[in-house]
Amino acid sequence: MPIKLPSDLPAFDVLTREGVMVMGEAAAARQDIRPLRIGLLNLMPKKIQTEIQFARLIGATPLQIELSLVRMTEHRTRNTATEHMEAFYRPFEDIAASGEKFDGLIITGAPIEHLPFPDVTYWDELTRVFDWTQTHVHSTFGVCWGGMAMINYFHGVEKHMLEAKAFGCFRHANLAPASPYLRGFSDDFVIPVSRWTEMRQHEIDAAPGLTTLLGSDEVGPCLVEDEGHQALYIFNHFEYDSDTLKQEYDRDAAAGAAIDVPVNYYPGDDPTRRPLNRWRSHAHLLYGNWINQIYQTTPYEIARIGTAPG
Repeated sequence: MPIKLPSDLPAFDVLTREGVMVMGEAAAARQDIRPLRIGLLNLMPKKIQTEIQFARLIGATPLQIELSLVRMTEHRTRNTATEHMEAFYRPFEDIAASGEKFDGLIITGAPIEHLPFPDVTYWDELTRVFDWTQTHVHSTFGVCWGGMAMINYFHGVEKHMLEAKAFGCFRHANLAPASPYLRGFSDDFVIPVSRWTEMRQHEIDAAPGLTTLLGSDEVGPCLVEDEGHQALYIFNHFEYDSDTLKQEYDRDAAAGAAIDVPVNYYPGDDPTRRPLNRWRSHAHLLYGNWINQIYQTTPYEIARIGTAPG
């Protein structure tokens, strides 16, 4: 089955050209099934790029997915056209007021790692989102800063500034092969990393109810399951395109910023060569497994989310 997107959303054409099955409103309405409702709370400045990255992953399963784009109510982005935001995004407060529920919610990262969580302008509203997920979302996936924010809010685990940016493709280990979220995973694989902060394994271990599923000797814990809050937290970027790290490197290099060549990314560590994507298959496995777990456990009557076992 395809992912259901507005036919005029830029991701619709991009994913169609890539061979991802996408479906407009009229075609979806003819199918006598309940699609999984997945929300994307997009905190990244490049909204369209992020929409495409996550739609590509969650749209690759055999299930029909209805993707809803969500934004912080008062926060205004400077990097995406107002027309795009007004056409495709709904403010969180409107969604909360409507009482609607979601099978899944992805909360993205944001380029505000240097700020203490309470200093983020939309922190108060974001914490309301976190609380709302406990009664209105079956499973939540916090990504990079979004995952760090959630694990801090629910468990008090702190983020720590790094002396140098963790930047590149780092090898990670499968620490929980029996986890349903890691079906099909290799024992060892590469994940793109781009962050100035880290979560520390011993502090995660000290918080009851958290299980680390993926981790790296070089850049620490990566994927953490929080069963009690029906959430996953990932601190790295399976969703990245092949050239996303290149875009970040080229941007900083052009600006004269102190930036190292991303580790283990370019062939021969030569930034004049085309980077190779070595994480795509595991990215599809992870998000496909997440969608499958939602499908297996979410109530058929969506109104029962948050009120009774699935």
